[in-house]
Amino acid sequence: MSGKKLSVAIVGAGIGGLTAAAALGQAGIDVQVYEQAPRIFAVGAGIQLMPNSMKVLRGIGVEEILRRETFASRSHLNRVGDTGEITNELFMPEERYGAPDLCMHRATLHRVLTSVASPESIHLGHKLVGLEPGSKGVDLSFANGVTAHADAVVGADGVHSVVREFILGPEQRPIFGGRVAYRAIIPASRLEGYDLGLSRTKWWGEDRHIVIYYTTAARDEVSVATSVPESAEWMTPESWSTDGDVADLCRAFEGFHAEVKKVVAACLDCNKWALRDREPYSHWCDGPITLLGDACHPMIPYMAQGASQAIEDAAILARCLAETEGEDIPAAFLKYEAHRKPRTSKVQAISRANTWLRTQGADTDWLYGYDAWNVPLEAGAGI
Repeated sequence: MSGKKLSVAIVGAGIGGLTAAAALGQAGIDVQVYEQAPRIFAVGAGIQLMPNSMKVLRGIGVEEILRRETFASRSHLNRVGDTGEITNELFMPEERYGAPDLCMHRATLHRVLTSVASPESIHLGHKLVGLEPGSKGVDLSFANGVTAHADAVVGADGVHSVVREFILGPEQRPIFGGRVAYRAIIPASRLEGYDLGLSRTKWWGEDRHIVIYYTTAARDEVSVATSVPESAEWMTPESWSTDGDVADLCRAFEGFHAEVKKVVAACLDCNKWALRDREPYSHWCDGPITLLGDACHPMIPYMAQGASQAIEDAAILARCLAETEGEDIPAAFLKYEAHRKPRTSKVQAISRANTWLRTQGADTDWLYGYDAWNVPLEAGAGI
């Protein structure tokens, strides 16, 4: 690639794709982002950005605006669902982990990430239908008839990744574990003076949990995220935009502490989706094509690490490509996978178990102390 600027096509303009676009752009790479939606909008509700992901966002220049707009959590507080007893409180000081622990609406993060991308580099309404790798890069084709060419392709197109199907073939049916998630955003004014405090709180029941936290610096908005059992898989698709029933949400937590019931009763509406699990994929790369984020390591959201792991991916990918200076893209992608896969597989397994931070004694430094800009790039570093 000597004398020629490396070009990368990113499929998907979600959090992972936009972070990758910013990181690759800083490395001097020409990036084009292709998104199937006709406009950029963020689905979902609250999102927690732990210190490991905030270090990456610091490196692409968006930390300060996020600090100004979002809620800085003092600690991760764990309480028994019915009695309210505290079982563990993990304080999140910046001096320990090297970055803040911020809670926000997903739309806030998406807007900030979009603002650092050049508008001409994001192509909306481009649904990928074809990938043709060759000796001089990859040809992409889209449902709207447009074609494009790049030296490399990054599939950041989510849990139902089209790029992954080109690498691994059609996905086997994911595992439905009999659980669904409700999510909601509530104006804090509806809590009638009840103050959540300065922590992000996870309330643990025998077979369900609920996580509650502010999403803004003004503490005027509250996020609710849950996991509850439900046996009827067909009723709830794997989508963050499916409407749920607030009455069902309230019934699911009627045996919980009065503070929890006060919050869920304040919900005006909610989303609901099935939680489906996957084992780690056999590989992420095929020559000049690789995967990132949910496309290669989708996770049950019990550690709040899905977005953070995609954000970490972006920095490591940019470093691996910059290191090879475009001379051996497949080797750079394999190095990226070898470094990232052991870490993301570990997070997947711990998330599935849903025991993270429930009681005291967990080693958290390996997770929150990770610095994707400075960790050695050798295989498995960071676990």
